[in-house]
Amino acid sequence: MKAVLLTDYGDVDKLVVEDVPEPAPGLREVKVQVEGASINPIDVKLRRGDLRAMRKLEFPAILGRDVAGTVREVGADVKEFRVGDRVMGLVDHAYAEMVVAPVEAFAKVPDEVGAEEASVLPLAGLTGAQLVEEAVGVKPGDVVLVTGALGSVGRVAVFAAKQRGARVLAGVRKSQREEAETLEADGIVALDEPSELDALPLLDAIADTVNGSVLESLLPKVKRGGVVGTVLGKPKSNAGELEVRTMMTHPDAERLTELGEAVADGELELPVAQRFPLGEVRRAQRVAEQHGVGKVVLVP
Repeated sequence: MKAVLLTDYGDVDKLVVEDVPEPAPGLREVKVQVEGASINPIDVKLRRGDLRAMRKLEFPAILGRDVAGTVREVGADVKEFRVGDRVMGLVDHAYAEMVVAPVEAFAKVPDEVGAEEASVLPLAGLTGAQLVEEAVGVKPGDVVLVTGALGSVGRVAVFAAKQRGARVLAGVRKSQREEAETLEADGIVALDEPSELDALPLLDAIADTVNGSVLESLLPKVKRGGVVGTVLGKPKSNAGELEVRTMMTHPDAERLTELGEAVADGELELPVAQRFPLGEVRRAQRVAEQHGVGKVVLVP
């Protein structure tokens, strides 16, 4: 099968497409023919070597955490899926024509959802939901600001917080205000507009997807004893009497199934900006590095 191999840390020229042995599923594993694999920021950071201190790669390495496709083989003791099922999952080594992962990584894809739509959902969807539900612990009536609300993780965080009955403020750039109207948040805040930051109400929590100076500027707006949940590490400045919680995304087939159903019902959308064949992975990663709104998908 064809797979994208990362030969060393560095620029996109370290990504090559080669033939590799096709993986076989073991006990409680599922083999999936890949129909879509989205590119996430962690893929770029791993390629560059930004995360080598915490997650050292052995080369050649196959990147990719998101996958959607069709089950082609199941390992022993797998009863949840059958050959031919359409699935999506939070996996490793998704930049390939076939992927094998534990059965717990996968959820079925609703009939109404295409492979590309499904392929962008696992990592961003579970990260956004777990940020709100596990890291922040949003409760009904909480006033919650989601930073980077138009990003894939942010969109899901807004959706999940609304599901929990919170009053949700979508934090975006001033130039994104019109697009942010589609999120159905309770309010929109331009995080690059000082007057809007000054006018913020006292917050119970922040669900943060951007960190840096943006998050630090918001800390004084969180009430004493409030919570800051972030996917990008603790802020450099002292958060005072706030509780800052970081998180690591983990597989959750049940929650992923629910998010897939929300996409099918039109309640949640993660836009796909561009799609590239596997052989154009260098160009695809370069586009993904530009941090535009919308996901980039590899289509084997």
